Amino acid sequence: MRLANKVAIITGSSSGIGRAAAYLFAKEGAKIVVVANINENGGKETASNITKAGGTSVFIHADVTKAADVQILVKSAIANFGKIDILFNNAGIGFQRTPVENIDEARWDQIYATNVKSIFLCTKYVVPEMRKNGGGVIINTGSMSAIRPRMQDTPYGSAKSAVNLLTKSLALELAPTIRVNCINPGPILTDMLQKGPGIKQFERDIAELPLKRAGTPDDIAFAALYLASDESAFVTGTTINVDGGRGI
Repeated sequence: MRLANKVAIITGSSSGIGRAAAYLFAKEGAKIVVVANINENGGKETASNITKAGGTSVFIHADVTKAADVQILVKSAIANFGKIDILFNNAGIGFQRTPVENIDEARWDQIYATNVKSIFLCTKYVVPEMRKNGGGVIINTGSMSAIRPRMQDTPYGSAKSAVNLLTKSLALELAPTIRVNCINPGPILTDMLQKGPGIKQFERDIAELPLKRAGTPDDIAFAALYLASDESAFVTGTTINVDGGRGI
């Protein structure tokens, strides 16, 4: 098993990419800390399914945009498993494309808090525990919108661009014992997206992809597994585009 005896915190793991990563990491031997805020029932379901499949998991409700919640999250992870080896900063929210003059200030702040500030807070409080254990791995979820901006998508694209640079900055600071990398997903078909107002635009985006299909949460989960495992021991400060060719 590629993650045997490892302990992984995965934020935003109530559905989609986070849930797929939780299932895959558990299958590869990791003990999983499932973290969710808005979709608490989904988070509990993720943890329960891991346990039913023979894995080890706990669910922790936490708003990762709040320092107090993140501190409780880290303390709970240590109380349950004694260490933290992997942090997958996957929690994030999207944005319905809107002209800049019509963007609500509160929504802008929410985009940055969820997609950027949460990474800072989780890293801030997890790093001391990783150092106690001799090191670890941090993975951040970025977006191809950070590489190729989309029309009327300024808050989301700029926030994810910050994630890309934050990854490099942290990798430089935390080396050599803690590796930090980022995954930039392209168009990924999730349950939430299928039910949302952006599905028509999503379908148009897919038609323009060289691979002519939507990505799946599993596509991202396998990239995260590589970055979490010792197979990527010489990889830090990089971004991996899992995008169906959107970046070409």
